[in-house]
Amino acid sequence: MAEVERRTTRQRRAVHELLAETDDFTSAQTLHARLRADGDSIGLATVYRNLNAMADDGVVDVLRTDDGEARYRLCASSGHHHHLVCRSCGRTLEIEGPTVETWADRVAAEHGFSQVTHTLEVFGTCAQCTADERTEPTDKARAAERDTVAR
Repeated sequence: MAEVERRTTRQRRAVHELLAETDDFTSAQTLHARLRADGDSIGLATVYRNLNAMADDGVVDVLRTDDGEARYRLCASSGHHHHLVCRSCGRTLEIEGPTVETWADRVAAEHGFSQVTHTLEVFGTCAQCTADERTEPTDKARAAERDTVAR
């Protein structure tokens, strides 16, 4: 497939610059609201169109949350990679998965598929959030403490 040379428009530049200021994955709606708050007259459809083009070009990563919402951030690496995502705080690491790559190629070949692509996001709880959960009292413990104090 031939690569398409995309024009760098004012809107694309604005979306790119805002993503460069953002460390975490963020939704198109949030980006749109921030651009509008900064005085840009860009429409939501234009934000989506630019994000999709940037994803196609490998400039941004797209992450689908558990509820199916697409979130975007600038790619930190240029090669194919996967994401390890904390369900609690959203911290995201780019990871490589050579075993996954080998498996995907093997399974595709076994079923006669070619030109295979894939995405993989692994969701869990990061070490910091796990440690925080251990030190924070649970709702049940808080309720028991309130009952004890009330007596």
